[in-house]
Amino acid sequence: MDDGAKLSIYRAARTIKRRDNSLYNALRSIYEDSIFVGEISQLWPDLPLVANLRCGLWYSSKFYSTCYFKSTDGHTNNLSFNTSRLNLHVAHLAGQKGGCMIVDSTRKGKRFPDSMSKTIPIWTCVLNRSIRNHLSKMNDIGVLKEGEECTSDEHSESTRHVSTDWDCSLHLPLWVSKTEKAKIEDRLAEWTKELDASGADIASLALCLKKPLRPLWISQKTVIWLNEVPDHDSWDFTPIILVSASVSTGFAQSRTTSEFSWNYIPGAGDDEESWARGLTPNLFWNQAYDIINSGPDLCNQKIADIVEKDRVYRAQRGQNAPQVLAKPTKLAGSSSDLSNNESPYSLDISNGKDDRNFNNEDCAISWLGLTNLAVGTFKAAANLSNIDCVLNCDLNSISVSLPDAEAYLHLPIVVAMKEKIGSCFMCIFILICILLTLAFPVQTSKLDRSSLLNNLPSAVNFAKLNLSKGKTLLICCNSGEDISICVCLAILISLFDDEGTFDDGKFFNETRITKLEMRKRLVLICKFAISARPSRGNLKQVFSFLSGGRVDMDEQHSPLHLGDSN
Repeated sequence: MDDGAKLSIYRAARTIKRRDNSLYNALRSIYEDSIFVGEISQLWPDLPLVANLRCGLWYSSKFYSTCYFKSTDGHTNNLSFNTSRLNLHVAHLAGQKGGCMIVDSTRKGKRFPDSMSKTIPIWTCVLNRSIRNHLSKMNDIGVLKEGEECTSDEHSESTRHVSTDWDCSLHLPLWVSKTEKAKIEDRLAEWTKELDASGADIASLALCLKKPLRPLWISQKTVIWLNEVPDHDSWDFTPIILVSASVSTGFAQSRTTSEFSWNYIPGAGDDEESWARGLTPNLFWNQAYDIINSGPDLCNQKIADIVEKDRVYRAQRGQNAPQVLAKPTKLAGSSSDLSNNESPYSLDISNGKDDRNFNNEDCAISWLGLTNLAVGTFKAAANLSNIDCVLNCDLNSISVSLPDAEAYLHLPIVVAMKEKIGSCFMCIFILICILLTLAFPVQTSKLDRSSLLNNLPSAVNFAKLNLSKGKTLLICCNSGEDISICVCLAILISLFDDEGTFDDGKFFNETRITKLEMRKRLVLICKFAISARPSRGNLKQVFSFLSGGRVDMDEQHSPLHLGDSN
């Protein structure tokens, strides 16, 4: 076969693939799968619906919260338990509500993504083992004092019972081989030690969970007898119900209605940059019926109009997003006045979010306990009244109402290619932004491997100058999930002690920062900023900075100097 014929076959195959994976086919597939998700959620209406980012977020308009379990952590020969993605808020939520349902999907032609087949089962097992260790330790050292109160007696007896009967078995679906299960079991003790050493708040989790966590799996091929659906309270475990939204087929299926013909795409919500054209799950569900009824021929133009109207709307509002999370009430006086029972890192898990109609775009900022630090999106900083200072790490500058000009620092960011480029237009836009940026840009690790490292001294000195005066500081970036988290991590380690009290860099200068210490602080940040997803490359830059940087205790305005890398 000559080269011309091969090229023609290639072009034909690409044309067929583009036709099958059209925007309307993707959205119609998501809409059809969402009906199944809605039906399953009605079987246990008291259990909150949680979206596994980012694919799962497309499959319902009524998510309570989100989580981030990566399929790569469950890939064969790459099994891992990542302490930077603990998702402890999901365990707390399950403890408060008696369980929860996690929604995800996959394009791979499998019934369940690896995040559900292995990542989450490993997570539940490791948490259960860590909780059992904690309960056993409490019994051994006699922390719980009998006779103080009735509730204390009851809790003590409950703790003794749970510590012996707490299920720590590894529960995997039947399709995971015995060989792979054995490999996972061999590493459970190692992962449990890593969790125990990470500084995660297992104590509050043990108080919240009355029964051990256990995953259950439901797909569109699961047979459920509607007259025999058990109540979730009747189980002797806290259920984590894993709902795989799509039909498990590895190819597009042609489907026909009375009005349109379309091709079903399993896991259509995956890899949204390649097909969504700027549409977000929130925008889609606000206009879902109009979009679906527009048909394949008018869908692209309909989506373009919706995205453009939303852009204009946000621009007219000054790119401001409503604030949802409120700052905890600070005690009178400085952080040193805190009672012995309350730490700056304290978290009241009872004050959970009660709005069932979860909107991921509106989770503006997250406060890190009582440290006066907050992280979030740059859109949240425009009109916040309880912010004294803003450290903006986004490409775009924002107009903020602050008491003085020195309360605002802008370190421009180039948007992450992997997360934001979805079309040729966006590629051109990113290249133009790179060329026009005159300041020292803090870029993503994929674009500049040392940009964050070079700019952390300025960020930490800005934070030191303002936090030493008792001011509140918001660190923001485009997504509020990566670079702002890494900058906050550097500030938290550089200027706060291990109890979360601002000490102007004393603890940092007297301590050799290890990866374990850095991991502990990251776990604390993720405890409050539940959407945090820092990249490995950026975390490496933070560690490089912490390994060499030191805070100048004499001159607050002097720059931080990185030590010799050798």
